[in-house]
Amino acid sequence: MYREKRLEKTLREELSKIISKELELPALTTLTNIEIDEKFDNASIKFSAIPSSKIKEIMRILNREAGRLRSLLSKKIKIKSIPKLVFEIDPGLEKAAEIE
Repeated sequence: MYREKRLEKTLREELSKIISKELELPALTTLTNIEIDEKFDNASIKFSAIPSSKIKEIMRILNREAGRLRSLLSKKIKIKSIPKLVFEIDPGLEKAAEIE
């Protein structure tokens, strides 16, 4: 449990840096949450974007570049195997905007 949370935090920090340096995204993109499965095979990465109208385009870019991002992560984080990256839209910010 502790190891899993520590890896999630490290992945989020390093992946955020890599995305900001390596990818040109059409909107401000924030990684909001990362969840890794018990076997460390898959990482579910939730993100949000401002403006939200670009979120589908960003998702296509992130999923297209997932292999390269995983490769870059393997150079930054020394673990046996970097989990497969699966990007998902985090509806939290959009829902908060609707409520206001």
